[in-house]
Amino acid sequence: MDQGFTLWFTGLSGAGKSTLANLAAAEFRSRGHRVEILDGDEVRTNLSKGLGFSKEDRDTNIRRIGYVCRLLSRNGVIAISAAISPYRAIRDEVRGAHDRFFEVFMKCPLETLVERDVKGLYKKALKGEIPSFTGVSDPYEEPLSPELVIDSSIEQPDLSLRKLLANLEERNYIYRNGAGRGVGR
Repeated sequence: MDQGFTLWFTGLSGAGKSTLANLAAAEFRSRGHRVEILDGDEVRTNLSKGLGFSKEDRDTNIRRIGYVCRLLSRNGVIAISAAISPYRAIRDEVRGAHDRFFEVFMKCPLETLVERDVKGLYKKALKGEIPSFTGVSDPYEEPLSPELVIDSSIEQPDLSLRKLLANLEERNYIYRNGAGRGVGR
C-alpha cells in the first residue's frame, strides 16, 4: 500500500500556497498517487463554518485541517494543506500528530503581497478596515525549521514545483518521475 504523508503549505495570504499546492497535486496524480487538497478558504466554508478569526478559532480551524490530513495520510493519501496557519505552536502540534509531515514555508514580503492583491484585502487591512488580518494587524509566526522555504517574490511557480518535487524525491516521499507507482519505498 502507498504510504501517505501530509504536505503543509504555510504563509501569508497571496504568497502562493494554493498555486503551488494545485501544481503539486496535479504532478502527484500524474505519477499515480492519491491526493486531496484542503484549501484554507474551502475548509472555512465547509468544515469550519461558523468559526471566526480569534486566535482560538484559528487554532481550532488548523487542528481540524491537521486531523483530516492525518486521517488521509495514514490511509495512503498525500494530504495537502494550503492554509495560512499563522501560529507556530499549532503547526508544531499538528506536525507532532503525523508520522510523515513536510512543511513548506511560502515566504513573500508584505510589499509584494500588497502589489499582487487583486481583492484589495491588504490595502483595506492596512487602512484598518479589516480587523485581525494576518500579517498586518494579527501576527504570522514564521516556521523555525520548515523542510523547504519558497520565496515566491523571486521564484516562478514552475521552479518552486521542481524544487519541491526534488526535495520530496530525495526524502523518498514520492518516487522519481517514471520510477514506479506509489509513495515512499
